[in-house]
Amino acid sequence: MDKKLLIFSAPSGSGKSTIINWLMQHKELRLAFSISCTSRAPRGTEQNGVEYFFLSPEEFRERIARDEFLEYEEVYKDRFYGTLKQQVENQLEKGENVVFDVDVKGGCNIKQYYGNRALSIFIQPPSVEELRHRLEGRATDAPEVINDRIARAAYELTFAPKFDRVVVNDDLDKAKEETLAIVKEFLGV
Repeated sequence: MDKKLLIFSAPSGSGKSTIINWLMQHKELRLAFSISCTSRAPRGTEQNGVEYFFLSPEEFRERIARDEFLEYEEVYKDRFYGTLKQQVENQLEKGENVVFDVDVKGGCNIKQYYGNRALSIFIQPPSVEELRHRLEGRATDAPEVINDRIARAAYELTFAPKFDRVVVNDDLDKAKEETLAIVKEFLGV
């Protein structure tokens, strides 16, 4: 049975990580996170090949030049994040359905590369105002950071129509169940 890919994108604060982590607990789905590469240093207990593959900025650029990435982004100067094609193929060959938690551009690139083997799901907040309320409620970011995230979210929301499915998270339990039903249907579970 050919394994499949699930692509999740959403503005920050939409509940995407909460929904994905809940889905990962459903063993019958045989889900595994795609392990991305980054040029940043490991944090805390992070291990190479577990949370990320850690590459130098030079190594990252060499792999970009060799077209080894499905998608990548230079977030800040010399701070790259990306997904290696070979890593995804290795995971599919192991019988895993691969889950991507990526930005909207990366999500569109992966969907384009894999076509019908991939399902792209956009987790959408009920509104930009509600998103602001959630980000402020976290109390983890300064007001200017929240303003930047809101501006980015407004831009990211314009990508929603490019995704196969859009789940509006106005009620977390409902959004989880809706996402689970979509995933089960796609995987034929």
